[in-house]
Amino acid sequence: MDETVELLSRLVGLDSVNPALVRGGAGEGAIASFVADWAAGCGLAVTRLEAVAGRPSVVVRAPGSGGGRTLLLCGHLDTVGVGGMAGDPFAARVDGDRLHGRGAYDMKAGVAAALLACRAAAELQLRGDVLVACVADEEHASLGVQEVLAAGVRADGAIVTEPTGGEVIVAHKGFVWSKLTFRGRAAHGSRPDEGADAIVAAGPALVRLAELDAGLPSHALLGRASVHASLIRGGVELSSYPGECVLSIERRTLPGETVADVEAEVAALIGSADASARTLLAREPFAIDPSHEFVRRVRGAAGEAPVAGAAYWTDAAFIAAAGIPTVLYGPGGDGAHADVEWVSLSDTAAVTRTLVAVAQEFCA
Repeated sequence: MDETVELLSRLVGLDSVNPALVRGGAGEGAIASFVADWAAGCGLAVTRLEAVAGRPSVVVRAPGSGGGRTLLLCGHLDTVGVGGMAGDPFAARVDGDRLHGRGAYDMKAGVAAALLACRAAAELQLRGDVLVACVADEEHASLGVQEVLAAGVRADGAIVTEPTGGEVIVAHKGFVWSKLTFRGRAAHGSRPDEGADAIVAAGPALVRLAELDAGLPSHALLGRASVHASLIRGGVELSSYPGECVLSIERRTLPGETVADVEAEVAALIGSADASARTLLAREPFAIDPSHEFVRRVRGAAGEAPVAGAAYWTDAAFIAAAGIPTVLYGPGGDGAHADVEWVSLSDTAAVTRTLVAVAQEFCA
């Protein structure tokens, strides 16, 4: 427990706010250097990747003796901004079983558990390798995990140590962000013969959006898919007809739904209006068969932990898409992206023990 508190406190104490989310954010430079130094000091192999300057990821490896399976543990180093957090958000504060601070829950506790498990695995003299991918930019565009996979990192099984409250997550939703631009004709408000109202033109699409949302499918673990209007912008002043209205929407997708499916839905929203649509960003959903051998192994090591689904998106989708059986498993706590964030220290220590148990059996 002492080592858990010490390592997690050091990680929380390093500002790693994602600069793609917050102008002037510190990024992952300092925390990546700390992780690399800590791992090297433990005798672990370290590889630093930094295709985008200032956005490094670190891959830590406990090499096996050969002939065994490789286990990949993965966690992200970046955090969201500090918002309205009281006091110093990067000063880890322990209150009983809770450690408070930005990133403690999402997800530096999971990173700490993975690193401590990797160090323990090195002492077990396993045949297979245990790797920890400490990645950048999960909170925005997932530059880090994509760079790690592009560098050729592969494994026979992977655990993303996001905070799951001790559940083994076997599915999560994806998302598609789309921008719809409706065109009107700008004119003085007194000249209806010359103007065409782009905001009114967007109205039928908003009605269809509500109808689409009501009819979307459901998933046994994830609940129903969803779509909503996220942003709308149009017009310049009260005395003018708006020449353009821009509607941005988010569609949360279920396993089996594709970007092409969503783009067809968006085209139907537009109908016959003078408008165009563009997909801004898309991330695929994630799912693994709950009866998969790797799922059973992780659940067993975690004391037959229940399987569940998650509404949010994670880097697990990229790892699974690379052909690696993947689950999410991590500690409990609260306050992801909130003004009060904390993680359970006993949970974090328990996650470390579970990860070691998985490695001991899977990589033997």
